[in-house]
Order: sequence, then structure tokens, then C-alpha cells
Amino acid sequence: MILAKVIGHVVSTIKLNVFKGFKLLLVQPIDADGEPKGKVLLVLDTVQAGIGDIVLVMDEGNSARIIVGDSSAPIRSLIVGIVDEVRLTREKKNGA
Repeated sequence: MILAKVIGHVVSTIKLNVFKGFKLLLVQPIDADGEPKGKVLLVLDTVQAGIGDIVLVMDEGNSARIIVGDSSAPIRSLIVGIVDEVRLTREKKNGA
């Protein structure tokens, strides 16, 4: 799973049937502090996320195909959740 921020959308007037009813979004992977990490991904949105949302991205083709119900779909990455909050627990070092 990848933590990411939705930064844009892709408009497509013609799509394969498996993509119909889903948005295509651009997401920027981020670390737990919200800082950008890695390359921007094109993902299929299954949860109605919007620009600015922090989301969970599954980047594993076989699982993505199971979720959309098409074992031959050309899908690798999709959004599977919208994140409400990220909490970090920082361990204190000795003497601190």
C-alpha cells in the first residue's frame, strides 16, 4: 500500500469498458509526514476521491484486477481508501 495525495485528474472520452464508471486520477506518493516521495502515479479511483485528498493506493495488478472484477483488465494501481488522519508515534531516545 502507498500513502499518496491526489494532485490531478485525467479526462478520457474513450475508455475500455473496465474503466467506465471510474475516474482516472494522478497521485503523488508521500511519506508519513506528508512530504512527496517517488514518482507521480496514474490510478483508477474506486472510492470517489478528489483533488487534495490523502488516499491509500494499491499498486499490485492482480489484486487490482480482482477488485474491478476483470482478470484481464490492464490495471496496476487503484485507490482503495481515503485517509482521514495519519498519526505518528515517535520513540524517545535514551536521555531525552
